[in-house]
Amino acid sequence: MSANFSPHNGTNTTSPELLSALYVALPVVYSVICAVGLAGNTAVICVILRAPKMKTVTNVFILNLAIADGLSTLVLPVNVAEHLLQRWPFGELVCKLVLAIDHYNIFSSTYFLAAMSVDRYLVVLATVRPCHRYLVVLATVRSCRVLRRTHRGAKVASLCVWLGVSVLVLPFFSFATVYRNELQVPSCGLSFPRPERAWFKASRIYTSILGFALPVCAICALYGDLLRRLRAVRLHSGAKALGKAKRKVTILVLTVLAVCLLCWTPFHLASVVALATDLPQTPLVISTSYVITSLSYANSCLNPFLYAFLDNSFRKSFLTMLWCREA
Repeated sequence: MSANFSPHNGTNTTSPELLSALYVALPVVYSVICAVGLAGNTAVICVILRAPKMKTVTNVFILNLAIADGLSTLVLPVNVAEHLLQRWPFGELVCKLVLAIDHYNIFSSTYFLAAMSVDRYLVVLATVRPCHRYLVVLATVRSCRVLRRTHRGAKVASLCVWLGVSVLVLPFFSFATVYRNELQVPSCGLSFPRPERAWFKASRIYTSILGFALPVCAICALYGDLLRRLRAVRLHSGAKALGKAKRKVTILVLTVLAVCLLCWTPFHLASVVALATDLPQTPLVISTSYVITSLSYANSCLNPFLYAFLDNSFRKSFLTMLWCREA
């Protein structure tokens, strides 16, 4: 994955004109992201699978998000090797797998975040509304049982996300190939049929709308409606506990949305730039591309801290697991 501005969107070979500082800095940054992301997401997976108290509906989504984030960090050593060798040495099959995993990262992060947002929306709504009033909130629901959150339902929803993302990623797997760039060096990227520029634009629009705009708009709408309802209920009841719950939800909303937008907005803005103009691959453009790409990869490091490590029950379960191993 690269936020480059050329028609070949993939793990491109670095330009010979690129500053030597970038040649050294990029492997270091990618290695840190890989180590922290892999360790953090592995810890999340182990704690959720081993600690009985962590087997909750919300943690099913956190588990799947950790799997997706951990999977995305595994391609970083391949990217580092390509960057250092200045060519693609791994063959076409690995190229297809790497680009597919990269695009899994793009789509799965936002869609699992959207699934978690729906779950939290229902949780908070159930807390502040008596069960019989769900008929007013959700007109299509005929029974309160429909809104009951179950472990099985979360697994089915997660499976649907994986299947949906797999369908969205299939075109990128098909077009991924090893080609020779202007210097006749093997590179891994997306090779489109003619007219190549039109296909390139279509792929950017496809990724930006389905992988970012739609899920983020849905998340904003959910949290916006949730805050509106919490504000209205607080005005009616004046309960202090409700005010505290509102503050927690507000912090959660700001944290989730801020980190998501911080990590992914530059990447998708780069896609918009790529649609509007064809910038020359100068050292500045290539450096900016790698900075943006590193920021999007960093999201896989931050998610474990945001969704799990800030949870008191997770910290206790994690420490308990460590103490048991030491014992």
